[in-house]
Amino acid sequence: IHKIQGVTFSKSLGCGIGEKFTVFDADIRRWGLLICLDEANLESLDTASFVENWRQRSTREFRLLLDPISSHGKWSGMQPFDFRNDFEAASEEIVAITRARISIGKIIEFWRSIPPVAISLHESPGVVAAIGIGESPVGLQGTFSIWRSAKDLQNFAFKGQAHIQAIESTAERQWYTEELFARFRIREKRGSL
Repeated sequence: IHKIQGVTFSKSLGCGIGEKFTVFDADIRRWGLLICLDEANLESLDTASFVENWRQRSTREFRLLLDPISSHGKWSGMQPFDFRNDFEAASEEIVAITRARISIGKIIEFWRSIPPVAISLHESPGVVAAIGIGESPVGLQGTFSIWRSAKDLQNFAFKGQAHIQAIESTAERQWYTEELFARFRIREKRGSL
């Protein structure tokens, strides 16, 4: 990935099936790449040999081109997304990516808190799709979700009781040593999730 000119940040991500958002959701057949790059180099990425190799071995491909619209926190000590702060104005489908480095001594406690949030997420009006993502099955975990609108996402994040409790517990229990929450506009969608 780093051989491609214009790449400013990249992560290879394992993915889950998105039911419980724990290590037990891991799906070894599903992988993802998150790549931030200069738009002028998009064609180089699309025709790169490692992408072609993945395509030959995969049964399905899903690719999104995303424009960051809000982000706070860090990922591996960096703020990888250059964004405009117009999240409130977004009315089309949007993507949310969350990522956290969970404190080693807090992993079990954190996992125990997930079921009510996962249930609430799946029952939320406006959620199109949601899967677990991670650089590692333990400790470096996150979510990738698609929402019909910014309002639907905000209702889940800031009005849903289970998620509000999780936010409060995160601050109180200090589950994370690093966290990032980012929202994106979908510019282009290819394939199916």
